[in-house]
Amino acid sequence: MPKLIKLKVKPRKADVINPCVPELTAMLGCWAVSHDLKNTGECAQAAKNLAECMKTSSGSRKVAKSTINYHLARLGKGLMR
Repeated sequence: MPKLIKLKVKPRKADVINPCVPELTAMLGCWAVSHDLKNTGECAQAAKNLAECMKTSSGSRKVAKSTINYHLARLGKGLMR
């Protein structure tokens, strides 16, 4: 039986979750249609909605760390005997 030195799993890349995507899409769509890049006319409300969303949403959210490597290392110790 071959000896296992280390067992490890490569972590998945975390999905980026941005809660303000609809507001950003609305503002960019407004810009594309009306060419109002200064947000003075038609796009002012869309810009306010985006700014409010960005202000209220927290920028950093902690993602729970996977414990799979811990458990593999723990099981690997038993296999090496």
